[in-house]
Amino acid sequence: MSLNQSIYVFFCGDVMTGRGIDQILPYPGNPVLYESYVRDARDYVATAEAVNGSIPRPVDFAYIWGDALEELDRAGTDLRIVNLETSITVNEEAWLNKPVHYRMNPANVGCITAARIDCCSLANNHTLDWGYQGLAETMATLDKAGVARTGAGRNRAEAASPAILDVLDKGHVLVFGLGSITSGIPWSWCATEDRPGINLLADLSEDAARRIAGEVRRLKGPGVVAVVSIHWGGNWGFPIPSEQVEFAHRLVDEGVHVVHGHSSHHVKSIEVYRHRLILYGCGDFLTDYEGIHGFEEFRSDLNLMYLTKLDSQGKLEEWRIVPMQMKRFRLNRAPVADAQWLRNLLNDLGSTFGTSVQLKEDNSLLLQWH
Repeated sequence: MSLNQSIYVFFCGDVMTGRGIDQILPYPGNPVLYESYVRDARDYVATAEAVNGSIPRPVDFAYIWGDALEELDRAGTDLRIVNLETSITVNEEAWLNKPVHYRMNPANVGCITAARIDCCSLANNHTLDWGYQGLAETMATLDKAGVARTGAGRNRAEAASPAILDVLDKGHVLVFGLGSITSGIPWSWCATEDRPGINLLADLSEDAARRIAGEVRRLKGPGVVAVVSIHWGGNWGFPIPSEQVEFAHRLVDEGVHVVHGHSSHHVKSIEVYRHRLILYGCGDFLTDYEGIHGFEEFRSDLNLMYLTKLDSQGKLEEWRIVPMQMKRFRLNRAPVADAQWLRNLLNDLGSTFGTSVQLKEDNSLLLQWH
């Protein structure tokens, strides 16, 4: 990375474009589901419409991103990195004994490229929902669309390999995708020397952190920023387990610049440790959960755009957060009252980590840290 050149990166949580969202896109796939209560993906569309009104069908590929696209363009991001939590396939063989299966028709991959997403982490608990054939089709579809991927592969070596993202004259960003069994990923999904799968961690031990950090150091050189995108922890609950804090700190101590954590269905704590950004849980970003009851106190309908400015050494310079709300399967700027709710939440959660946010006139949040 050139001296005095900053890099702007967009992060978000889980992007789940399968199931109900797939059904409103131009090329809806087979809606058949194997869930206990819902057998047709179109029922998720109907549930959302019952709460917030009709959803047009079909929508164009940009529709689901809504106001987020304008925010991304305004920010002038260099890179856009997400956790893609769906299989992209037409395969009909769902993984056995799994309660929920996400899939999107490969013909709808335009909803990823419409937002100019640069990199998708695939190390999560839905990538193999439709088996090894589904994984192969997911990877092939992203490759053909020109979207980098990490965290899954045809074998252990490919799954552990980072996406290498070129940032014009600013240098390179390495993105390592990791999954933790604490997020509900079956151990049988772990990639081996002769079996496809994901880059899966059996634990968050010191040894595991050192192994990862060793691979980061081996590949990282001058002008290279290292991001670890990790799917960890349960769906609900604000407390951060001590093992996650210790694991993230070890990664930063060993040279990782950003820890991009996801899995929780709602926003969790933010930390700036040694001038490096740690996101313990980004929350969902795009989902078809609209209208589903339960856990309302966590406000999973509210999403955050994490717009990150890093210096040439990967240190956090500035961090702007844009509150969004999922409504009618579209991302909209969150109302003022909801932005205030998020401000209060992040300030409460951040007290442990020395971080706080300030609500700006444009309804965005500016991170402050000690």
